[in-house]
Amino acid sequence: MAFKIYTKTGDKGKTSLIGGTKVSKGSLRIEAYGNVDELNSFVGFVLDQTPDEQCRQDLKEIQDRLFTIGSELACDPDKNIKMKTPDLHESDIEFLEQRMDEMEKELSPLKNFILPGGHPAVSATHIARCVCRRAERSCVSMQDNDEFVDPIVIKYINRLSDYLFMLSRYSAHILKVAETPWIARIE
Repeated sequence: MAFKIYTKTGDKGKTSLIGGTKVSKGSLRIEAYGNVDELNSFVGFVLDQTPDEQCRQDLKEIQDRLFTIGSELACDPDKNIKMKTPDLHESDIEFLEQRMDEMEKELSPLKNFILPGGHPAVSATHIARCVCRRAERSCVSMQDNDEFVDPIVIKYINRLSDYLFMLSRYSAHILKVAETPWIARIE
């Protein structure tokens, strides 16, 4: 028998964490993993537009890590759940750093802030970067409010926003799109 997509269990503004604990859909934890889910969707959008095959493979790997983060955030940290969930490793962060270093070798040094835009692939990557920063802020808010979030989650999301910025520049380079420097108007 197939499951229905709607359960009606959330009609009163509550949802369940992995482990069964009912929480408000407005809780910081739900906000955080909702932002990670949105980020994952934007990463998929970026993947569909990215001109470089290696970067597309990177983005598929990143989507997998974002599901890992979402599952961790969806768990009740006060319950010992029987279900095994995936986890992040320092090597996941090192992977992002290595890929950024490789892309940076192809780029001219950054001398100004740059304005997002120039090509849909570049713009989409900047949007994903902004959503990534929002997901990071959500996780930091959890931490600031004494809700458990594994520090490696915040570290990974922070590094991912850097990766997405680098990918936006790298995509512009591959697509031969000029970056638009931000020139502050001072009068």
